[in-house]
Amino acid sequence: MTIEFPPVEPPSEDARSQAVARHGSLTKPPGSLGRLEDLGIWVAGCQGKCPPRPFTRPRVVVFAGDHGVARHGVSAYPSEVTGQMVANFLSGGAAVNVLANVAGATVRVVDMSVDSETSVGDLKVRRSSGSIDREDALTLEEAERAIETGRKLVDDEVDGGADLLIAGDMGIGNTTPAAVLIAALTGSEPVAVVGRGTGIDDQGWMRKTAAIRDALRRARPVINDPVALLAAASGADIAAMAGFLAQAAVRKTPVILDGVVSGAAAVVAEELAPGAREWWVAGHRSAEPSHALALGHLSLEPLLEFDMRLGEGSGAVAALPLVVMATRILAEMATFDSAGVSGPA
Repeated sequence: MTIEFPPVEPPSEDARSQAVARHGSLTKPPGSLGRLEDLGIWVAGCQGKCPPRPFTRPRVVVFAGDHGVARHGVSAYPSEVTGQMVANFLSGGAAVNVLANVAGATVRVVDMSVDSETSVGDLKVRRSSGSIDREDALTLEEAERAIETGRKLVDDEVDGGADLLIAGDMGIGNTTPAAVLIAALTGSEPVAVVGRGTGIDDQGWMRKTAAIRDALRRARPVINDPVALLAAASGADIAAMAGFLAQAAVRKTPVILDGVVSGAAAVVAEELAPGAREWWVAGHRSAEPSHALALGHLSLEPLLEFDMRLGEGSGAVAALPLVVMATRILAEMATFDSAGVSGPA
């Protein structure tokens, strides 16, 4: 199997121009809503329509998977938490469930490589991914299958009516492969990308730094081949997320990115489908240091700075109301003419 994405078409410049002009006619001083105006212009470009349509089916897809490197002391939590959290998502008890309920989104969970049996494992590529500091995370065939699964998930969701997508993550140890991918594609050193993840102590931080160093050494020879890089240094969950983010751009569907794991998937997705980043907005900047590097690499400015580092899609869902508000301002706010209000002198 050879992974190829069709060329990504950029968001509509004509709709963006119309949105800029419409903002100039609304009952407010020009630019007075700051980045909310930029955000609405981005939505109009993505939809190819001004004023843009209010979103009717924002959808969060959480990619779950275990990582072999977690067995080597890089996380504060045991691997069995991944499968337990899948059950928590399904029962509606996780943070992303609560946030999505407030923000008007729905949540789907997909088991890509959880190291236990789950009720959502029909797309599972394997049980756990390899320990990337000493072996490949996946075979090339597994990496390709995971990417294709991510693509198919987008097609299923968009064909089912989803008009805005969020990729969430659940996997103990997943900030380690995320840091490796970001370091590899931004040319950063291990010490610049290692973070505390779930809250590791100093000894855990040193183990994690060493694991990232060793994994990065294994990953660097394949940094020019995104599929081989995902096989060497990601996991089935992150590989599927990369396919998901790339395909969302192919399908002209806007995406709110979450934290460091979706950021890592995004830097690879941009390699898989150049130009995909034009279809994404950064929901927040994670407290994980490598996330800032990923956003800088993608030229994305975060909407929120809340020191969040949970994952699950939680930071992206927290930013969703801002995207909704920015869209509805363009769609529903009165113009100077329609309101009978005098414009600028």
